[in-house]
Amino acid sequence: MTHVLVPDRTSPALAILVPGGRGQLGRDLAVAADSEPAVEFLDAPGSGELDVTDPEAVRDSVATLASCARDARARPVVVNAAAYTAVDAAESDVDTAFAVNAEGPKLLATACAERNVPLIHISTDYVFAGDSDHPYEPTGPTSPVSVYGRSKLGGERAVLGTWDRSWVVRTSWVYGRYGKNFVKTICRLEGERDILSVVDDQRGSPTWTADLASGLLELARLVVTGRAPEQRVVHCTNAGETTWFGFARAIFQELGKDPERVRPCTTADFPLPAPRPAYSVLSNASWSAAGLTPLRSWQEALSAAFASGAFA
Repeated sequence: MTHVLVPDRTSPALAILVPGGRGQLGRDLAVAADSEPAVEFLDAPGSGELDVTDPEAVRDSVATLASCARDARARPVVVNAAAYTAVDAAESDVDTAFAVNAEGPKLLATACAERNVPLIHISTDYVFAGDSDHPYEPTGPTSPVSVYGRSKLGGERAVLGTWDRSWVVRTSWVYGRYGKNFVKTICRLEGERDILSVVDDQRGSPTWTADLASGLLELARLVVTGRAPEQRVVHCTNAGETTWFGFARAIFQELGKDPERVRPCTTADFPLPAPRPAYSVLSNASWSAAGLTPLRSWQEALSAAFASGAFA
């Protein structure tokens, strides 16, 4: 997915490469960038167009970005949304999870370092153990409990250790218009079942991909103008916290359905191959400290997502 856009000359022109551009977050990033006047060049390839585990393809894509940026007098940046996100499948597909989530980001960071292109890499709350009782700070101890979490932590370390103009943005519980996600699942199940049982002993911060995409573009602008956060790992989620049960009830309310049809249960009631963090709320203090606009509350974001027709 490649677009050539008309820049807003009051802001530095941007040239952006979004690996994983056909995924849930990647597509919203492309939509947000497409409507951003300062973005002159945008390439948002899916995995079929850019395999981040292919060294030659990665080098070529970053080289093309740098060349197009130079020709357009724009500032290049890579926002990596490519990821293996099948959390349960990763438990038995370890090699693929690490190839996409750890080795791929290292290849991107290496290619970006060669071309002096800054890199923003998206990571996850799953890098934490989930045994905290207060929101995790970026500097908190990481101890993932799943293959997915370990592979994503490997990607963080590879990026930060390879290229000093790279930043990691951790987020959590993402949902959006595109791809599979919790909101879409609950909307479907509402029409299929009288009563839903949803886990009430896992806490996190639901994050709308459209809000996250806007935040990432704001960060990209800071990065290319030399105002990037000194802290190279930051957290970005919609504000507030809830459980999957509370989230499901809020979705029912947006649908105009009786939330009492959603009943609480425990993680033990629905065992899955991959363990989940019981508490994965991320502190957004690092985001605000960097001068970035805090995302609104998860409840406001959910209402806006439904009002936008994302789940019609």
